[in-house]
Amino acid sequence: METSLQSLREGEVVRGTVVAVTADEVLVDIGFKCEGSVPVAEFTDPDTNRVEVEVDDEVEVFVERLDESEGRVRLSRDRAAKLKTWRHIEDAYKSGAAVKGKVLDRVKGGLSVDIGVRAFLPGSLVDLLPNRRLEDYLEQEIEARIISFDRRRSNVVLSRKAILEERQGKVKAETMEGLEEGKLVNGVVKNITDYGVFVDLGGLDGLLHITDISWGRVGHPSEYFKVGDEVDVVVLRFDRERERVSLGYKQRFEDPWILVPEKYPMGKRVSGKVVSIVDYGAFVVLEEGVEGLIHVSEMSWTKKVKNPRSIVDIGQEVEVVVSEVDVDKRRLSLSLRATQTNPWEQVAESYAVGTTIKGVVRNLTDFGAFVEIVPGVDGLVHISDMSWTRRINHPSEVVQKGDEVEAVITSIDSYNQRISLSMKELLPNEWEEYANTHGVGDVVAGSVTNITDFGVFVELAPGVEGLCHISEIDRDEGLALAEMFSTGQAVQCRILRIDWHESRIGLSMHGIDQDGAVEALTSSARPGGGETAMAAALRAGGVVEDGGTDAEGAADGEGAAAQDPAPAGEDAEDGA
Repeated sequence: METSLQSLREGEVVRGTVVAVTADEVLVDIGFKCEGSVPVAEFTDPDTNRVEVEVDDEVEVFVERLDESEGRVRLSRDRAAKLKTWRHIEDAYKSGAAVKGKVLDRVKGGLSVDIGVRAFLPGSLVDLLPNRRLEDYLEQEIEARIISFDRRRSNVVLSRKAILEERQGKVKAETMEGLEEGKLVNGVVKNITDYGVFVDLGGLDGLLHITDISWGRVGHPSEYFKVGDEVDVVVLRFDRERERVSLGYKQRFEDPWILVPEKYPMGKRVSGKVVSIVDYGAFVVLEEGVEGLIHVSEMSWTKKVKNPRSIVDIGQEVEVVVSEVDVDKRRLSLSLRATQTNPWEQVAESYAVGTTIKGVVRNLTDFGAFVEIVPGVDGLVHISDMSWTRRINHPSEVVQKGDEVEAVITSIDSYNQRISLSMKELLPNEWEEYANTHGVGDVVAGSVTNITDFGVFVELAPGVEGLCHISEIDRDEGLALAEMFSTGQAVQCRILRIDWHESRIGLSMHGIDQDGAVEALTSSARPGGGETAMAAALRAGGVVEDGGTDAEGAADGEGAAAQDPAPAGEDAEDGA
């Protein structure tokens, strides 16, 4: 007995056989010609309070203390298990082997894992990428690597990330070994960004750029993929040193633009769907990968389209005509208006220059009025074509928006979509009527309408005005015309010149008795008052050819001709 006990040492783990189970202890024969006792609580399940050991079972126990006086040994099953666990932990730490454990709880900074003892798994080492939802790992069985331990403090730190990186490295090496440009490979969508999709090829991520997703327009990669999708992609470029892979999805299919010249020749009428609207037009997809542009200028024959959305909507099916094909630039020009009859061509066929039309005034501008000839086609009555003689400051003095008017077509330009109209062609020409009934040398009566430094404007008949230059007026030296005449004053003059080309009449008061002017004016048609169009034109432009007075004299007022009335008078007499 003594010799046997001396060969047994405290702190050892030995195997023994259960020889008896009592209410307080379990007796174990550990050899050495002695028995040891283990508290029965160490063999009792705390949940069921059931003793989980029987006679003849073999167990491992820890030698806590030798009692030589009684020949008994105090043993512990729990301490044997812990000692075995710590030895396993130490071996795993030294060899780098993985250990398995169950996640027990989420603790500050990470997770608590049961690997035989409680170990700590930091949150940053749980996965390859940071994961804030650590509670998703609760109750899971995981594998991890021991990165540090302290048995004395019962402190063990794990890393699951190290295991995953090792596995990923092996898979990555296998993946890279099989990669080559042009090869079709399978992967899983890992992440989606504005510029493309990252695909996990097996430990190695490849980028599928947005431009390589489809031959057509791609608004956002999420229109085609979602995270977790399995996809077949083509390896476009592979940089083995930098471990970068560029992938293609559209390259699995033939480029549709190869057949565009045959399928969509110029002039062909086709159907498509509006997929995008911009300030300058609308893009229409004709088939996957083939789309064309309807420019704003090709949306309507008659409307000046400022906002394409007023004509088409996204998703709308439209019929268009192919107007241009550029395969090199991958551009198709489409026309929406070409599917409709050109109303301007209709007008050119139905109306000729000189035709009188009736139409409604659709719009007024500072320079004229637009009159609708047929629906969608307007003609312009320029302000100068509204009256023969009247000075018109704005078209609203003659017509209003919505008025129905008659006009004569004076020109048609279908190419530039312009039609010119004239209202005055349908009105009597007062100036021509007057010029036809009067001649050079006639003495006529009129009313002063405007007094300038270079002469006096006289209204001879409604809408007919003549100029009596200062050189054709008898006056005392130094006396201003404003001191001799007043607006509305009746005067008599002799006609010196009638200029049919410029529609001007030159007058003279030399030797004309003004005493009978009022009576002469009264007996003739009484003119209206105010400044006439001719007076304003001559006063502003200064082009006067009457009584021998040149243009410079009229423009300058006190010009050469005005300062030297004698030569001007001689010219006037010669002209008369």
